[in-house]
Amino acid sequence: MTAQLEGKRFLVTGAAQGMGRSIAVMAASRGAESVIVTDVKAGAVEETAEIVREAGAASSVILADLTRMSDIQRLVDETVAAAGGLDTLINNAGIIDSVLMEGARFDTLDERVWDIVFDVNVKAPYFLSQAAAPHLRASDRGPSIVNSASVSGINGTQNAVAYGASKAALISLTKSTAVALAPQVRVNAFLPGAIATPMAMDFLDSVEDREYTMNHMTGAHLIPRFGEADEVSEVACFLASDAASFVTGGIYTVDGGTLAWRGLRA
Repeated sequence: MTAQLEGKRFLVTGAAQGMGRSIAVMAASRGAESVIVTDVKAGAVEETAEIVREAGAASSVILADLTRMSDIQRLVDETVAAAGGLDTLINNAGIIDSVLMEGARFDTLDERVWDIVFDVNVKAPYFLSQAAAPHLRASDRGPSIVNSASVSGINGTQNAVAYGASKAALISLTKSTAVALAPQVRVNAFLPGAIATPMAMDFLDSVEDREYTMNHMTGAHLIPRFGEADEVSEVACFLASDAASFVTGGIYTVDGGTLAWRGLRA
């Protein structure tokens, strides 16, 4: 895998923690030339950049608020200036309803929360991809976009209505972007199940019955546990690599078997 990422210049959004940090570090360890990381959490994303450098890639931090259009264009411009180009865009940043509103359910969700979730989870990946497209098309290093969707974009959700709807939109957007950028740029998405990330743990802490929700989150996994961030990163880095040179417009589950059946483990 090291040779398959050799020389690639990455931009990873939502890189302060969880899957974003894991993807950034794994890309560095497998030969990426540079990994630019971005988030709104300055201290945590600086830590990611330092770990990336230790793993072998050049790295710098660009702070950006992905709900602001001006930040999106600036992020791409500064990435290209810092790295000398762009070969791989990882649209990993995401937000869930419960982070923004206590007791966020169908009957209580307000417009402000809906708009922020869609701004971060759908609008930002679209306009980042649009801004990055000229640079990706100019790349001769196997350019690609990898989007972080979710099994919540396939199945309905009880406590994350906007999140699920936004991830369904991102799945469709992945396919449309693959069509728009073919054949020069490959575009794929991965769909995690319940992964032990800080966002997932914060969500667990937000619900009334933590044990019930935890069992519900992992109960559909044929592999009876939470997934780990590095298990998702393996798939993301594969999709960004030259080993996936004939792979585009695809949606790849990393869900412990959740979507393979209609059941819950007893």
